Amino acid sequence: MFGHRPDGRRLKGIDPIVQITPYLMPMRCDAQVFLEHKLDYEMLSRYIARKAVDGEKITFMQLIVAAYVRGVSQHPEINRFIKNKQYYARNNLSVSFTLLKDSQNHDSSESTVRIEFDPSDTLFDVRDRMVAAVEANRGESSEGDPFVDKLAGGVLSVPGLASLVVGVVRLLDRYGIAPKVLMKELPFYSSMFITNNASIGLHHVWHHIYNFGNVSAFFGMGSVLKEATVDADGKVRMKRWLPIGVTVDERVTSGAHYAAFFADVVRCLNHPEMMETPPESVRYDKDMEYHVPRIK
Repeated sequence: MFGHRPDGRRLKGIDPIVQITPYLMPMRCDAQVFLEHKLDYEMLSRYIARKAVDGEKITFMQLIVAAYVRGVSQHPEINRFIKNKQYYARNNLSVSFTLLKDSQNHDSSESTVRIEFDPSDTLFDVRDRMVAAVEANRGESSEGDPFVDKLAGGVLSVPGLASLVVGVVRLLDRYGIAPKVLMKELPFYSSMFITNNASIGLHHVWHHIYNFGNVSAFFGMGSVLKEATVDADGKVRMKRWLPIGVTVDERVTSGAHYAAFFADVVRCLNHPEMMETPPESVRYDKDMEYHVPRIK
């Protein structure tokens, strides 16, 4: 309310052409833009293998999330969101994803986790935060059901209560007075949502962005693709790619900012060793610096 929310602060001085787009496209689903990128699976596999020899276990999903975090550290414009046709700078850098509670059983129940990162995080910091979150929500290390699971189970236990609760939260969120605890726990209040379809043998998808909450980007990993390519010697060989479907809210910032952001993300994924050290500097929206303690 009055320009302040638990998860951000209203921005002023936005380019008029950008600022008017929420009035032309009031819903997030109106403004979805779809992109695709194919990662060099073989190069990243070799990198992961080298790190394993050094005792550092890294996954493809951790690499992608780390590249996103590094991109946002240089382009804070990507970490904005729109609510009630107004622009807000997010006061956190968060990523959500869904996981199977039993990774060996596809019939296992699912749980969704939301993780906050520091813009200065290295690849290893991102890995540690993700591993800790997965361990806290999976298997014997889990202490009961997560907050989101308990909340969903509770409201669904009473007929009609789910519609009422969701309606109330939407109303409170519209005016920036939704409870902070909900925004900290619900995956719909994140900078980015990512799904790993490759883990269940599915192709990559261009996933919709939820109108509920304020997620501004959705990344969808898919199964490895094989394509015939011509190498430097003119010989045809089969090459493996890891496809990523990306959906973003085009209203959030200009196309130039998106282009610069994705160029940095691709650069990090082509040279993952760049993410082993913190960025030389971090950019924030005005008066919106935030930090998250590292996992010890």
